[in-house]
Amino acid sequence: MKKIYACFTTDTIHEGHLNIIRTAQQYGEVIAGILSDAAMLRYNQFPTCTFEERMELFRQTEGISEVIVQNDVLYDDVLDAVHPDYVIHGDNWKEGPMQKIREHVAERLAEWGGEIIDVPYTDSEQVRRIEKQIRQKLAMPEYRRKRLRQLIEIRGVVKAIEVHSGLTGLIAEKTIVEHNGEFDQFDAMWISSLCDSTVKGKPDIELVDMTSRFRTIEDVMEVTTKPIIFDGDSGGLPEHFVYTVRSLERMGVSAVIIEDKIGLKKNSLFGTEVKQTQDTIEHFCEKIAAGKKVQLTHSFMIIARIESLILEQGMEDALQRAFAYRAAGADGIMIHSRKKEPDEVFEFCDRFRQQDSTTPLVVVPTTYNTVTEQELHAHGVNVVIYANHLTRSAFPAMEQTAQQILMYHRAKEADANLMPIREILTLIDEL
Repeated sequence: MKKIYACFTTDTIHEGHLNIIRTAQQYGEVIAGILSDAAMLRYNQFPTCTFEERMELFRQTEGISEVIVQNDVLYDDVLDAVHPDYVIHGDNWKEGPMQKIREHVAERLAEWGGEIIDVPYTDSEQVRRIEKQIRQKLAMPEYRRKRLRQLIEIRGVVKAIEVHSGLTGLIAEKTIVEHNGEFDQFDAMWISSLCDSTVKGKPDIELVDMTSRFRTIEDVMEVTTKPIIFDGDSGGLPEHFVYTVRSLERMGVSAVIIEDKIGLKKNSLFGTEVKQTQDTIEHFCEKIAAGKKVQLTHSFMIIARIESLILEQGMEDALQRAFAYRAAGADGIMIHSRKKEPDEVFEFCDRFRQQDSTTPLVVVPTTYNTVTEQELHAHGVNVVIYANHLTRSAFPAMEQTAQQILMYHRAKEADANLMPIREILTLIDEL
């Protein structure tokens, strides 16, 4: 009998999937591949149920003779193992990022005379409703909140990019690239105090209150599903921090990062050029412990940001603080540096990992931007945050457009800088 292979990346079966299965049955024996959780993340999807539950869903589906695991987005593992006569898929993979997957599968099938069967994509009201329900489910606080911990367990490096509005949230949510046969995307979003202040035209001195910053979170959450890491500055007084933790946890934020400084907030990249005071270890530990005490779920994370290297207090001070903060209950450690080379970050991570192999390490390679995620991961880093890059790229573009309009007294010369309005509108989903 001919072998027909179909890969599925879904938590539920709708008429579109059944149509593919029925069509496949006309050609022979149907083998269903279930994409692993790690591969699904590269496929720009996040499972809402366990991998075993997804496997069982297809084992119980009529018309499927065998269910196997697919670990490779490009199908190589199953193509080598199964050597199917046909690979069947909805014809939506003929365009967009999935087109590269189709081309690769076609090349591999040609090695033994296999073929692709493209089934017209099922675009019905029922399919649209189910897909919308899945997106809405992923956006719910109880699903979104726990996703950062899950990502840290599944991914080698979790990549987060700064967002400061619903639109930038959509960019972080939907940007996916194919490069050298690999697909990649951002895993999480970082809501930065600096960028939140900047887009409001205010200085980065904790002037924007939490109520306003929570509105930014709500704007982003309303149109996205990816986990959010919140820049909590110093966290304020312990008595205030507990309320921030409760609010963020209730909203579905995955983590808050607080820095061990006190007094008037100054941006860390100024270092010792401006007066900045580091908190005592004892007081900052009290703040961490107070926040952990009021948590209602295990999934929310409090991450301690260490400013010792920024303030030139030395490596020993940084490591002492890291272990003290972990003992106080911190779920992760962020080590900050403003050096142009990553050497001191590497040293910190290596020495921390000698004593602690599990606590997540977070870095923000803003100044040491030549280092790769793979190099950071080799030193034990779990989360890499690109902390202000969308804001910094937007402002020069807007300023240039404004200057061109003023210079030429019309907008034509600025067209080369502008995205067509139709493309912006297609980025925004309708309910």
